[in-house]
Amino acid sequence: EGRPHVRLKLAVSADGFVGRRAEGFVAISGETARRHAHVLRSVTDGILVGIGTALADDPLLTCRLPGLEGRSPVRVVLDTHARLPVDSALVRSAGQVPLWLATGATADAFRLAALEAAGVTIVPAPVDDAGRLDLLSVMVALAERGLTTLLAEGGPRVAGALLAAGLVDEMMLIRSPALVGEGGVPALPEGDVAGLLADPGFEHLSHRRLGEDTLDHLWRKG
Repeated sequence: EGRPHVRLKLAVSADGFVGRRAEGFVAISGETARRHAHVLRSVTDGILVGIGTALADDPLLTCRLPGLEGRSPVRVVLDTHARLPVDSALVRSAGQVPLWLATGATADAFRLAALEAAGVTIVPAPVDDAGRLDLLSVMVALAERGLTTLLAEGGPRVAGALLAAGLVDEMMLIRSPALVGEGGVPALPEGDVAGLLADPGFEHLSHRRLGEDTLDHLWRKG
């Protein structure tokens, strides 16, 4: 299809949330599931997040398992207006692990220049009528730059947009017994994880435990 194979990973609390508003990163899954996530990073070409997750969590998005640090994937951020701060953890580590920024034509030229000077690779992409990056075009651009597999890790808007565009080939759904409670961020803008598990467009390959969490593995049909 001229694009990377896209694997969507979602870690969801028992009450259907992936985090808490205005609190940045919130640990949803346990240690076994987090180690599994780092293994996934080590065997993929690129890891994808949206600018919302990048701003809220200030993540590093590297593989931090002992002995696999050198297998960290290319970090890709969907950032239409180039809002990623130059002093973010992602940009500060761009010299050690590649960081690519998918941006639109309206991105500020001065910000782009500062990001490029810090070692960030800019990936231009068209935007749709709503001003959002055209995800298929982004995927094609990533494939042209050599990425054959992509792990989508954050956040709900990116997950929902990828699913809506029919760009998800595989899903890893981690469900935790933990509760987030008031102020929780829903796993998806529309629908829930139960709906994903019942989606007739995906084959349910397996269900297993990861410590106190469970993992459901689904694969796109056809």
